[in-house]
Amino acid sequence: MSDDRTKKSQEDRNRIDVHEDYELRYWTKELGVTPDELKSAVQKVGPSTKAVRKHLCK
Repeated sequence: MSDDRTKKSQEDRNRIDVHEDYELRYWTKELGVTPDELKSAVQKVGPSTKAVRKHLCK
């Protein structure tokens, strides 16, 4: 992945990197969950945004 946050590939847009603070902040706000809930979801279903959204909607 690129270190330049302004340049994202399609793969970057479809994955959640919970080790990057800015992504953790963005996705917790976007999904309405706590950082721990997001990290747990990524650990269970992987970093795919689609899989995480589906898992959290249950």
